[in-house]
Amino acid sequence: MKTPQEIAQFAQRALLYEVSCHPKPGLVDPIDHKTHTDMDFFTFIDSSVVLLPFFEQFVRVGETFNQVDLTALMAQIRPLGMQAEEAMYQATNGVNTHKGAIFSLGILLSVTGYLQQKRTLSATALSQAIRKMLAGLVENDFKTLHHKQLAQLTNGEKMYLKYGLVGIRGEAQAGYPTIFEVAYPYLQKQTGDWNVRLLNTLMKIISVSEDSNLVKRSGRLQTLKDVQAQAAAIVAAGGVATPLGQKGLLKLDQEATQGYYSLGGSADLLIITIYVTLLLQ
Repeated sequence: MKTPQEIAQFAQRALLYEVSCHPKPGLVDPIDHKTHTDMDFFTFIDSSVVLLPFFEQFVRVGETFNQVDLTALMAQIRPLGMQAEEAMYQATNGVNTHKGAIFSLGILLSVTGYLQQKRTLSATALSQAIRKMLAGLVENDFKTLHHKQLAQLTNGEKMYLKYGLVGIRGEAQAGYPTIFEVAYPYLQKQTGDWNVRLLNTLMKIISVSEDSNLVKRSGRLQTLKDVQAQAAAIVAAGGVATPLGQKGLLKLDQEATQGYYSLGGSADLLIITIYVTLLLQ
């Protein structure tokens, strides 16, 4: 049994590991933040530090949850998620560093607490519990979109209306298949230092995920397909440590800078993958 403090630290480490690995195309890292000029490596550190107490609270909510209907757990943690977002914005002077990560980690942390009290914590149990917890999420969150003004819509809502992309809500409702079926087993098999392992896992994630941040920035679905193909080629080459993989990574990094792309959705999935890996190791 791990304590809520230990579990919360896994989540904080996941945030810090993700921002620390480099070079990451279309993302902030210690070397470069050209595609995110309103934030840098230190902004992410500030955000990661302030979120730790909220991570512990998510776990404690899950530990004390005793209802049969797991969708009630989602309803319980949503106000806490909004508080965490507000703390993030205060720490970063209004910059959105981790809104997507707060959404996903809040879900993962509360489910972790719930499964620990049941003594049934595992990768499969996490995914299954999340599916039960988020049943109907996409339909419920998107059912009133047509009545909203454009200025009121989030990026995810705009991408759903324009392209039919369900984004992180759809991924979460399905129990994070990109994590549990692809990225987590892939990271477990990686060798080398954390930087190489995480970059390879990020490429694997990018190759299969529908990153709505990328579609928003580029304004084209075709860009998503092109970037997915480039990431898949890096993976097929044997990863970023191989000459061909390294060449592909640098090319993708240059194109992301030139196109002002953001791969924030993929970064959030990497964060969750790291969290699950640290939790279950």
